Amino acid sequence: MTAPRALTIAGSDSGGGAGIQADLKTFQELGVFGMSAITAITVQNTLGVHGVYPMTPEAVAEQIDAVGSDLGVDALKTGMLLNAEIIRAAAGRISAFGWKRVVVDPVMVAKGGAELLRSDAVQAIQDHLLPLALIVTPNIPEAETLSGIRIRTMDDRREAARRIAGCGAGIVVIKGGHAEGQGEDSGIVVDLVYDGRDFESLSGRRIPTRHTHGTGCTFSAAIAARLAAGAEPREAVRTARDFIQAAIEDAPALGLGGGHGPTDHGAYRKRREAQVKR
Repeated sequence: MTAPRALTIAGSDSGGGAGIQADLKTFQELGVFGMSAITAITVQNTLGVHGVYPMTPEAVAEQIDAVGSDLGVDALKTGMLLNAEIIRAAAGRISAFGWKRVVVDPVMVAKGGAELLRSDAVQAIQDHLLPLALIVTPNIPEAETLSGIRIRTMDDRREAARRIAGCGAGIVVIKGGHAEGQGEDSGIVVDLVYDGRDFESLSGRRIPTRHTHGTGCTFSAAIAARLAAGAEPREAVRTARDFIQAAIEDAPALGLGGGHGPTDHGAYRKRREAQVKR
């Protein structure tokens, strides 16, 4: 019997809190064999992104081919793709292999404000990547860019989700972490899930912490891991919501870095192990 396999197509984070490193940690924590295709090398730590060195589209495509032709892929996620050429290359290989359990995290800006997606690449995401996505996981600023509307209310979020789904994505998850000051209870984070017909709200306690580096990467990786293990999409999203909630809540104990610190990728597993021992 083959172990469940998940591929991440994303950038490398030298600080280990986001990108490829966060994705592989998450895959491992959820019992899935992780593989990677690196799109760019970033020079970063908790204080910010200090350099970005993209791979060529050919190198990205060859990494995906190497993994897909030998090890196989049960589910995958995309993260930082940086430019239109890499997006088209990745989308072309995903389509050629016929992979269906695809999670798209449309990474655009780092926690410290650095641009991680070139301005000309948004159309490439809409045209080439979203039609392949089983699930897409934008935060509110990313949802604004993809939908073309400003989001200030939950009704705005619903309309944005409809528009993003109109690009071909199966399920749209608009994360609520950026919703402070938009009329919501400041103590609650609400993620909106839309499957093209029905809406669902997933709520969690807002944690006042600076340790949130890599939350989007980790959330989407957890969804991909659960999909690789055979979970239905809605169940995968709910588990990922629990996973990232635990990772954020326990992150301060790591005490790493002087800026936006990483989350604790082992928190979800450790909590489950503790429950079993009771």
